[in-house]
Amino acid sequence: MTSPTKHLSFFESVNRNFDKAAAHTSIPKGLLEQIKVCNAVYEVTFPVKIGNQYQVIEAFRVQHSHHRLPTKGGIRFSHLVNRDEVMALAALMSYKCALVDVPFGGAKGGVKISPRKYNERQLEKITRRYTTELLRKNFIGPGLDVPAPDYGTSSREMAWIQDTYSTFKHGEIDASACVTGKPVAQSGIRGRTEATGRGVYYGIRQFLSYKEDAAAIGLEPGIGGKTMVIQGLGNVGSYSGSISQDEGGAIVIGVSEMEGTIVSTSAKGINIDKLIKYRNEKGSILGFPGTKTLGVREDWVAIECDILVPAALENQITISNAKRVRAKIIAEAANGPVTSKAAEILTKKGIVILPDMYLNAGGVTVSYFEWLKNLSHMRFGRMEKRFQEQSLRNMLSTVERLTGHIVGDKEKDLLTHGADEIDLVRSGLEDTMVNAYDEIREIFKRKKSIEDLRSAAFVCALNKISGDYIRLGIFP
Repeated sequence: MTSPTKHLSFFESVNRNFDKAAAHTSIPKGLLEQIKVCNAVYEVTFPVKIGNQYQVIEAFRVQHSHHRLPTKGGIRFSHLVNRDEVMALAALMSYKCALVDVPFGGAKGGVKISPRKYNERQLEKITRRYTTELLRKNFIGPGLDVPAPDYGTSSREMAWIQDTYSTFKHGEIDASACVTGKPVAQSGIRGRTEATGRGVYYGIRQFLSYKEDAAAIGLEPGIGGKTMVIQGLGNVGSYSGSISQDEGGAIVIGVSEMEGTIVSTSAKGINIDKLIKYRNEKGSILGFPGTKTLGVREDWVAIECDILVPAALENQITISNAKRVRAKIIAEAANGPVTSKAAEILTKKGIVILPDMYLNAGGVTVSYFEWLKNLSHMRFGRMEKRFQEQSLRNMLSTVERLTGHIVGDKEKDLLTHGADEIDLVRSGLEDTMVNAYDEIREIFKRKKSIEDLRSAAFVCALNKISGDYIRLGIFP
């Protein structure tokens, strides 16, 4: 039994949420135990020559569930990586994939290094050696286990992984599907870089589309005009903020990064695109025009706002600071930013938590699209784009002839635009996030004993995973 004063580990926190939700299902106990555990944990150390010395690198790959294949999950490079964290992230991936109807089991990988301490060539050596270790144990492959970017990695590392895999698996026709999040020019897909942040935007927007749900926390429906604070200006945080601003009309009033926390002194808020450019030039968000710096970086959690977006690492809102939160919505763009005990405090305060396993599922959704593209060996939109455009032109010409009204060239181009790959990716992502939230909401509204959206999301995921196991005949 965990002491009330002890901080739960990340994996313990995930399993605590699991147990809380499992009580609302009729899934047999033995099947729940099978779903809950990690099926395979690979821990490896390997030497890499850095300069004139050899360094021993510690790394992990965890496959949480094989109810669907391949397993899927990102690889993070961080000096904080450990076995518990990777197990927790792999488990969340299983539930996340099930929730958004992406047919993968959950997995995760981690390499215990600080990327800032290595140059590009050294990072390439580490990445390729890690990939080789995965290959030796059959922990990577288009039908086995498909990595993706995560904290500390990007399309660059995914290209190195693909090249290493292809070298060992020469002639394998589907080799490019061994990893997702690759550069577009190297069998990647348009829209993958922004996918997680865009999914965060779609999720927040869908929650706020329900008038009664918004009213319950004192808000008007719609994301437009809502104030937002973002913790973490990496890939997820930056796209969450910029898309919410540009397409939703949200107002970012605060941003927190490693160097400190800034808040806007203008009613217009902080322009995320300009802030990113400023940080790239200055090396810091501090001093950005139209803002002031908070005395304590951690005070981001207490900024009064409509939407608080923790988009960095896990365990950022805990029992020690949960009571300071003054947001109406916490949008979990990162994995596990709110501990299970902190979530109970926030729920009692009437704060809505949009859970990570739903809200940041945009990345794995578009990774699924990329995997499908690699297996089909064809760019989305290639066959239908011109046909769509010609059909729309014919229709518009008919309307012009029947009405006598001639449409201008600019409007004609807009009305007859055929779907490009990026259009189809965004459309598929939007549909996925909308449908997934509506499933969660339906369970939450129907099962009155469920207290929060996270438990409803877990129930939804557990029902789908258990159904897969039963169909496989493992638990008849």
